[in-house]
Amino acid sequence: MIIDSHCHLDDERYNDDIDAVIERAKEQGVEKFIIPGADPKTLARAVELAEKYDEVYFSVGVHPYDAKNYDRNYLEKYVSHVKCVAIGECGLDYFRLPESEEAIEIEKKLQKEVFIDQILWAKELKLPLIVHIRESSVDCLELLEKHAGEDGGVLHCYNADESLLKLSSKNFYYGIGGVLTFKNAKKLINVYPKIPNDKLIIETDAPYLTPHPYRGKRNEPSYTKHIASKMVELSAIEQDRLESMTTNNTKRLFTKIR
Repeated sequence: MIIDSHCHLDDERYNDDIDAVIERAKEQGVEKFIIPGADPKTLARAVELAEKYDEVYFSVGVHPYDAKNYDRNYLEKYVSHVKCVAIGECGLDYFRLPESEEAIEIEKKLQKEVFIDQILWAKELKLPLIVHIRESSVDCLELLEKHAGEDGGVLHCYNADESLLKLSSKNFYYGIGGVLTFKNAKKLINVYPKIPNDKLIIETDAPYLTPHPYRGKRNEPSYTKHIASKMVELSAIEQDRLESMTTNNTKRLFTKIR
């Protein structure tokens, strides 16, 4: 059995066929789903899905692209929900920054402030973090080493930066998704064997980052099988054992999953 530890089922692209999407995933052995809180505007939809489906859980947080919309008071209305398992998706993303140096510094400062607040909030609540890192490994590593609590978290869509592997000692896990199946994923493929087996978890980031052979189509949790197969190929672990291992890892991190 597999847990899709990161799938945006609250995305409007699933509005018309969410029942079928979940059923297809279950037919492929996906037993649980975690919807990361990235956009406050869709959080109510994530909660609605978690209340409708026993298999669905969610987290609360704000993606760095939406840092300007961060409002902890609003998120607090949902964080005590029995099916809220984490804080995030939060982090730093320097991929799309403003053009002027002054604007860049302002944006980075805002992202860091919002990220730190979510780290400290997770620490206070004793919940794990779901961390988004894009072209910001140095700053993210510094902030997590300085502020993160014992409950750790997951580096969502792990970017293959070897410096981040030291976070495994702080109870951080590594989310492996469709990128591993891409032909140009040489860096991740080379680093993958260095990740401790007990820190590997599977994710799709659906509807994004669709694995081969479905690239170009909407991603969905049923495609976790293709990610798991590539992980088996790279680690020489039997498929059943890998699925069991990553599921146990995910439940160990997100302790509220039943």
